Amino acid sequence: MRTTRWLAVSVLSVFLVACASSNSGSVYSRDEARKVQTVKTGIVESVRHVKLEGTQSQIGTVAGAAVGGIAGSSVGHGKGAAVAAVVGAVVGGIAGAMAEEGITRKDALEITVKLDGGGLVAIVQEADEEFNAGDAVRLIEHGGTTRVSR
Repeated sequence: MRTTRWLAVSVLSVFLVACASSNSGSVYSRDEARKVQTVKTGIVESVRHVKLEGTQSQIGTVAGAAVGGIAGSSVGHGKGAAVAAVVGAVVGGIAGAMAEEGITRKDALEITVKLDGGGLVAIVQEADEEFNAGDAVRLIEHGGTTRVSR
């Protein structure tokens, strides 16, 4: 039974990692390729470390419920096993949802930029590139998405 649990947890982990999307300034979706983007320039006024919450799809919940139900059904016999399976599924679903959110949570930056043409904007993106106050940057905009780059 331990092998089954280990296998189920491994499969859950793979699904959660595969579902994680990126909010990096360096990652583009396939739909963004070969499309005109507007570029503005400015100077970083401030940088603040923030967190991007993790995804909350149904994958973690369903996978956790399946694992919990399987684990619970191995407890007792007859009605006891059925009750344990239901309890295991509920607890597993809650744990799976929490695991998905925690695994996909990311460190991010809130970058406030003073635009060269006037105005002040703030953009939040994954903290995979370092920015400091005083840095000259470009703001790349397309379809409601803005990213900061050097």
